[in-house]
Amino acid sequence: MEIHKEVDTRGLNCPLPILKAKKALTDMVSGQLLRVIATDAGSVRDFQAFAKQTGNELVEQETLGDEFIHVLRRR
Repeated sequence: MEIHKEVDTRGLNCPLPILKAKKALTDMVSGQLLRVIATDAGSVRDFQAFAKQTGNELVEQETLGDEFIHVLRRR
C-alpha cells in the first residue's frame, strides 16, 4: 500500500486528529492514501464517523500498542 501523506497526531485529543486529517486531505487528489497516527483511543470511532460523513474511504485501522493507525483514501 503506497501512502502519499502521513499526519502524526500523537498526544492530540479529539477533535484535533480529525481536523488535521481533514486539512491534509484537502491538499491531496482523489485516490491518494493518508495515514494518520494517533494516541487518542476515541480516534477509532471518530475516524469511522468521519469517513461516513465525508465519503472518504477508511481503508484500514490498526492498533499498535498505544497508537492507533488510520488509513483513508481521498474520494
